Amino acid sequence: MVGGEAAAAVEELVSGVRRATDFAEQFRSYSESEKQWKARMEFILRHLPDYRDPPDGGGRLDQLLSLSMVWANHLFLGCSYNKDLLDKVMEMADGIEVEDLPQFTTRSELMKKHQS
Repeated sequence: MVGGEAAAAVEELVSGVRRATDFAEQFRSYSESEKQWKARMEFILRHLPDYRDPPDGGGRLDQLLSLSMVWANHLFLGCSYNKDLLDKVMEMADGIEVEDLPQFTTRSELMKKHQS
């Protein structure tokens, strides 16, 4: 009987992951590559339980989606943001592995090079 219970538990887990993934898919931007979306979806799914909108509204989900875009824009496009905000999203993304990230040179790094 234990085997049947384990199989049912696994099926329930897989079903839950599928539902969460399907739910998150609606937030994919048409301009996101598969690589960018997979990383951002992982960010969203990781924090979704903490950012579900309460029954009376509140916009918590919108906040999570905004934070996920800040993180993705910083990572993949080199956008810069307020230090506190970047610190928050980088902490939230801790452990999410993304391979082959682009390398960006900041304006201040370019200016230092030019002055040398």
